[in-house]
Amino acid sequence: MLKNTFCHLTGIGLKKESFLWRNGITTWEELQDNNLCCNNTVLRISSYLQNEINLSIEKYADKDLLYFAERLQDNQTWRIFSDFRDSVAYIDIETTGLYNPDITTIALYDGNKINYYVNGRNLDVFIDDIFRYKILVTYNGKCFDAPIIESFFNIRLNHVHIDLRYVLKSLGYSGGLKSCEKQLGISRGYLEGIDGYFAVLLWNEYCSNNNQKALETLLAYNIEDVINLEKLMVIAFNKKTQDIENLTVNKIPEPDNVEIPFKPHLDVITSLFNTHYHREFRL
Repeated sequence: MLKNTFCHLTGIGLKKESFLWRNGITTWEELQDNNLCCNNTVLRISSYLQNEINLSIEKYADKDLLYFAERLQDNQTWRIFSDFRDSVAYIDIETTGLYNPDITTIALYDGNKINYYVNGRNLDVFIDDIFRYKILVTYNGKCFDAPIIESFFNIRLNHVHIDLRYVLKSLGYSGGLKSCEKQLGISRGYLEGIDGYFAVLLWNEYCSNNNQKALETLLAYNIEDVINLEKLMVIAFNKKTQDIENLTVNKIPEPDNVEIPFKPHLDVITSLFNTHYHREFRL
């Protein structure tokens, strides 16, 4: 899809890009032709635009994805996804709260392998692992996960960042991650109804009482987030490309189900829920 993209070029917005597609101009190489004809009108391609097209071809070959990300709007970065899926890390963090928080756990999934990191155990390993990837996929990560990670570890995440909050909103799906999952038919089973505040309760229960079942439930919840990020990314990409006129983009198959290495403990969930929410927990 990235090779069919023109809206990162100077002077070409979404409307002009759509016009080019409708008239059979769908690749950078086709746009290089200095005698393009659209609706019996000859389009003259400036030398400046020719140079930008040549640079795009070079940057693509070099896998310089930041070049494209910096020139695409937040709700258009999805275009990078299909060409470079082997460079994607789906990430999500859990914290001690919203204000000046510490990170408690992090989940990272790359479409094949699940990695998880726990404060007090192996959290620093995340720093080495994350820089093996070029693309981050999050939900609301530009406002929450990324700045907290950068502050907590004192690092700079120099990745392409696809924030599904913006992509899904452009498709008409809004609300939090769990809301978008429900709208798109993704179920969480025992973890249905668990939210960020409950994740804090699970961490506190683990720290206060060394309750390993609470930690396992938290990790199951955290990992479920990143597994579902891949599902949402694929759904969003397919929805974005399915109705483009005169442009054939291969549909990405739905990801296989992934076995999460931890199971949520219903007894822990029920106990914490009934104590802190003062009502009965129901699935």
